[in-house]
Amino acid sequence: MNDEISRRLRESARAHEPNRARILARVERGAADPGVRHRTPSIARSWPRAAIVGLVSAGTLATGGLAVAVAAIGGAPLLPDTAPAPTVPSATATSAPTPSARPTTTDPVPTPAPTSGSARPAPSDDSRVRNGPLWSEGSLDPHSTIYWAQNNLTLETTKPLTSVTVELRIAQTGDVRNTGNWQTLPSDDFTVTVQESGGALVYRWALKPGHTMPTGQHVFAGQYNHATGVRPAERDSYHVDAQSPGGSIAVWGGFASTR
Repeated sequence: MNDEISRRLRESARAHEPNRARILARVERGAADPGVRHRTPSIARSWPRAAIVGLVSAGTLATGGLAVAVAAIGGAPLLPDTAPAPTVPSATATSAPTPSARPTTTDPVPTPAPTSGSARPAPSDDSRVRNGPLWSEGSLDPHSTIYWAQNNLTLETTKPLTSVTVELRIAQTGDVRNTGNWQTLPSDDFTVTVQESGGALVYRWALKPGHTMPTGQHVFAGQYNHATGVRPAERDSYHVDAQSPGGSIAVWGGFASTR
């Protein structure tokens, strides 16, 4: 019986040709899923244990065993690389919109003085505010207080003036005292005097010889203290004598309150 089994095994071994592809596939399946149990060939279920041992021994000698087959194809297969974990896109933080800048409040632009084309108050019967190229207007400065005041004289000429004398008369209404004066033209162009005369504080600007008052608008101002209270300006006055290319000119008038 044993001789017969051995003979059959040897014949089977001689006729057996290892299938390299099938061996590799089985090895790969085993490496990828070690939990899979290989089924025992059907011959193992019908033959005695001793016959199975002999068959395995003969098969090992004939084929060099599974290890030899694996070695023949270049060693044990490598385990497949671990598949990379899918990348989950992160939520992009959205920044809150920047609030628009609030408009800033700017200081009010000072109202420009009236020009020759602007509307002007009608002169009183005892005044002459325009003569030839020269126009004039007297006003009480809006920053005047119950203790202090400033009288402004605005002159506008459309031609250069070669001789100019400007006089402001501030009526003495009680404790009227000089505190200063100024003009928009250069100080070196004028000789300035301040004195009391005929019941008034008199400011006088005289254009120096060789100087010229240019065309445009110019301001002359007299400043003074006065008795506490609202001071009346009805008795205040101005007078201007000038020389233009067309001859002598003169303007005069009073001071209107702007408060």
